[in-house]
Formats: sequence, C-alpha cells, structure tokens
Amino acid sequence: MPCVDDWVNDPLSAVQGIFVQNGAGGEWEKKVVEYFREKLKEATAANWVPSLNDVPLHYLKPNSLVKFRCLIQDMFDPEFYMGIYETVDSNAKSKILRFGKYKDVAECGQEVALDSPKCVTLERQTFYCIPVPGESEWVKEVYASTSQARGNPSTSYTPSRHKRSYEEDEDMEMHPPKLKEQHAAGCSGSQGCGDAKRLEKEAPPGHQSLSNCTSIDLNFPLPEEKGPACLVKVYEDWDSFKVNDMLEVYGVLSVDPALGVMNEDSTKDGLSISDPAEYMDTMEEQRVHSPPPSLVPRLHAIVTRKLQHVNPFLPVTLNDKEKDYITNLMPELSTVRAELLGFLTHALLGDSLAAEYLLLHFISTVYTRRDVLPLGKFSVNLSGCPRNNGYTKCLHRTIQQLVPLSYCLPMTLHNMNTLRFIPHKDYTANRLVSGVLQLASNTSLMLDETLLEQGQLDATGVRNVTALGNLITWQKVDYDFNYHQMEFPCNINVLITSEGRSLLPSDCQVHLQAQMIPANVEEYMTNLLTAVLPSMLKKFRIYLSLLRLMDYSISDEVTKAVEEDFVEMRKSNPQSITAEDLHHLLVVARLVSLSAGHTTLSRERWQRAKQLEALRRSRIQQQAHVNGNEP
Repeated sequence: MPCVDDWVNDPLSAVQGIFVQNGAGGEWEKKVVEYFREKLKEATAANWVPSLNDVPLHYLKPNSLVKFRCLIQDMFDPEFYMGIYETVDSNAKSKILRFGKYKDVAECGQEVALDSPKCVTLERQTFYCIPVPGESEWVKEVYASTSQARGNPSTSYTPSRHKRSYEEDEDMEMHPPKLKEQHAAGCSGSQGCGDAKRLEKEAPPGHQSLSNCTSIDLNFPLPEEKGPACLVKVYEDWDSFKVNDMLEVYGVLSVDPALGVMNEDSTKDGLSISDPAEYMDTMEEQRVHSPPPSLVPRLHAIVTRKLQHVNPFLPVTLNDKEKDYITNLMPELSTVRAELLGFLTHALLGDSLAAEYLLLHFISTVYTRRDVLPLGKFSVNLSGCPRNNGYTKCLHRTIQQLVPLSYCLPMTLHNMNTLRFIPHKDYTANRLVSGVLQLASNTSLMLDETLLEQGQLDATGVRNVTALGNLITWQKVDYDFNYHQMEFPCNINVLITSEGRSLLPSDCQVHLQAQMIPANVEEYMTNLLTAVLPSMLKKFRIYLSLLRLMDYSISDEVTKAVEEDFVEMRKSNPQSITAEDLHHLLVVARLVSLSAGHTTLSRERWQRAKQLEALRRSRIQQQAHVNGNEP
C-alpha cells in the first residue's frame, strides 16, 4: 500500500496498491472508494486537496487528486472503456493485469493482449460540469482561504507545467510519430485499446482543435460567468444524479493533450471496442464532446456527493450528527434576527415592514410538491422602488453579501428580446445549450422591472416572459428539445423590483414606503455594508442558509385552531378570505416560525402572521387610493 502522503499527489498509485492486493474482482473497486472516503473524513484532510475552483489548472499536477464544486450542466451519452486488460512483455513473455479505471490514456509502454479473456469492457457516464452559477464572491473567497493546498506548492505546481503542456501539443503536430512511442498499446477512454495509430494519424486536426480552443463556448448559463468547465467521469451510481444538481467531486485530474484529438478516423483501424455507429457523429459534436483538456480538463470521480448548499460556513449536510450544530446556534437566533431586520430596514430605506417580508423571502424554499403545486415558495414583488437612481442595482449588491447564490436580471427590452432564458437541445452538437434560467436550487433571482422601457416584445421576448411566469408560479422551466418540451422542476427564490405593480405574477406584493431617499444611493449602501461587523455578517449568512434547511411541522392542536379561526374569519366577512388566502397565510406563518428558529407553529406566531398580512394589505389598498385606482 502507498504511504499516507501519496493519496493526494499520486492517487493512482493508491488505486494500484488496492488493485494488486485484491485482484481483479469487484471488491477492489469498492475498497478504492472506501479508502478515499476514509481519508477525506480525517480532520482538515479535504482542505489539502487542491480545488479546480481556486487553483489555476496549470498549477495542478496531472493525475493528482483534485476537487471541484460544480453544477451538472449537461449529461453526455455513456461511454465504454477498458476496465481490465493484459499487457505482454515481449522480452520476458510475461503478462501483467492492469486496470483502466480513473484513466483516459493508459501509457503502459507494452503490447496489449486484445484477445485475452481477462479483458473487461466497462461503462462510465460523463457529466459536463461548470462552477455553480451566480456564486457570490464571499463564498469563493472563504472556500479559497480554507484551502491548504494553495500554500504548499511543489515543483509540479509551477507555471512550467502549463508551458510544457503547450510544448507537448506543438510537438504532437511537428512530430506525429512520437505519439506512437508515447501511446503505444494505450487504452484511451471510450476508444478502447490500440489507439496509437489513430492518434498518430489525427495529430494535426487534434492540434487544430487546440489552437481554436478560445472559440469554444463553455456553455455558462449566466453572462460574464468565469471559471473552469470540466468533464466529470462518473463510475458508480450515476443514475442518482440529474441535470442541475450541485456536486462536490473528488477525483483524478486528467489533462493529457491527446484527449483533444478528433475521433473521425477512429473506426478505420478496427480497434474500437464500441459500436462503430457511436463514432458517426458530426465535427461539431466531436468539438463539443472532446474539447482541449487545457481548457476543459477531465476529472475521474472517486468520491462524489450532492450538495444541499454552497455556504462554506455550514456543514456539507445537516443530518442527525449535525443537530448539535443547530442547537448551539439557537440562543443567538433571536439576536441575529433582530440585527438582520435592522440591517434590511436600512437597506430598504427605513421600511421595517418590507424588511420583514424580505427576510421571509430569503429563507423560503420549495419543501415538497403536491401534484404540480410547489409548496413553500414565496416570490415577492417589491413595488414602489425608486427609478433611475441606481437603487435596485445597489440593493442586489447588498443581497449578494447575504446569500450564497444570486443573480440580477435587468428586464430591459433588449435583454428580454435577445437573451436565451430557456435551455435548448442542440442536436447537431448533441448537447444541452444553457439559458439564464438554468440555475441551481435556492438561487436568489432578482428581476429588475424598474429598467423597463417602451417598446415591442418580439417572439423571443414573449417566450422569455412566459418562461418567467412559469418559473414564478410553478417553479419549473420547460427546456426546449425542438420536437417537445421537457419539464425541469426548480427551486429558485424570485424577487421582483418594480415601480408600480409587477407585470409578472408573484406570491406577495409589498409596496415599499421609503422613509428617506439618500442623495447618493451607492455611497449610502456601501456605508451600510461597511458598518456591519464581519462577525455579524457571517452570522447573517449562516442564519439565512440554515433556516432554509430546517424541518417544519404543525401539530394537530394548532391545525384545529387555525381551521376554527378560518371559519370565524369567513363568517364575519365571506369575501375577506379565500382558501387561497388561507394557504398564503400558512406559508407566511411557516416562515415567521422558522425565522425565529422554531420548527412548529404556535398560536402566537399564527397571530403574528395575520398582523403582518393585515399591515401589508392595508398599505396596498392605501396606495391604490393614492394612485386613483379605486373610488
């Protein structure tokens, strides 16, 4: 077995040790996963694994263990690879059994016994993964600051590694025969064994692909997003993952220049282990599915887990073991809530009622679905926002400091008519082309209607408005697959800022009553953030993320009391409250309870929810009278 320090720098040696010790049976694969899981459980062990999110690719050692915090943007077709194969030493006439798992190209330097009965073809799934869209800068900074790998560069973490990779790419073009020496009898991913001749022939087009790498669309949903895209190869339980899941992947980094080589002649040598029809794809598909590894590296997943959130201040999962974590925070919740309400009141120009509702909006989440109805969503239309003074832009910057994931969509006529909101399937390239609404769960999406201007929506604009309405009402996005639409459920918190009532639907309209309008809004909001102590800001961030993850229930006793109260309200004024209003009240009561750190509804919090709703409705009616909309 390898020494303890080798599992990060040379994980394949650790795998080799387990493979040799356990033989080619199925147990060795399970023991590899168990080995790395145990290593990662050790205190601060995960911090010693470099991250693709933080460390530039050219500073990472090829074939080392790296991690990646990402979102599954697309899923490619499964691919075949040589899981087990034998090599023949022509001098000693001996055979050696090898594994192909966690590798793209096996440089064995010996002849592969293709006819050996011990060769085993296996299958793996490829995910196209990108950094989580809309991740706030403070999230990235905290994750980067906790990483120990960055502070201990070795010789393999120097820019010279980057330099050599490009030199090797050039060498491949200038001296194609070298490929035969480097990759003789190699097993390359889904192309199987014996691809040396094909790689030799395809070196020039492969290099052409590398030279045009800057023109490749990395398929990020949001404009101006940055970060690495990655092809993640998954070997176990890939059926448990789906598009738009957030993952944390620990795997073997693969950046061999040969991976960017085109596959157009792959079946001519008769050496492919797959169906030849699998290679009858277009040049566009080859370009998308085999991008240059210098731009889109491969990551062979050993340990993969879904993420409930990306808040670096919370445990990765909140289960029974983390109950103590919640218990320790409970005494502080009331103080943090009061401080956060004060902060939001200042951010909302002195409006404490709007601050209450904004806080409830931040902690809302879809906790279940009943048929097509998403329960728990709480979209808010903040009407009465100042126009043309940059207030909404500054408000979003403030929101970014509180929540881990957010995006502000300015609803200008140009954006509505030109941006792609709905992802669609490109059958030529055989990929899912992303859209603005392909977002991770619990993303805060702010729609800024204050920037609307007169003009005509074209067909694209109408489709985009319809998509926003479906997102808000049903928490779903209908992806366009040309011949049909496929429904993708989502869980996105939508805040609409507008001058008057929004054109879009919402669960709750809150009219902003500004108590003051600062002469310089940007300076005012900057000073507001500066005045918050870093320790308190951290507590705000923990508070908002934690309450989204807490369970909630209503006792039979309180349920009966609520039903009786509803009957009484209906008796006094049948038109005053409907079944839909009752549902809305229950959502508000749920959020009021959770905001105080309580996981059950009490009579007091039910009354508080009714008070808030009465104040909100009264304000809207007053505004309607002021605008002359009512007699």
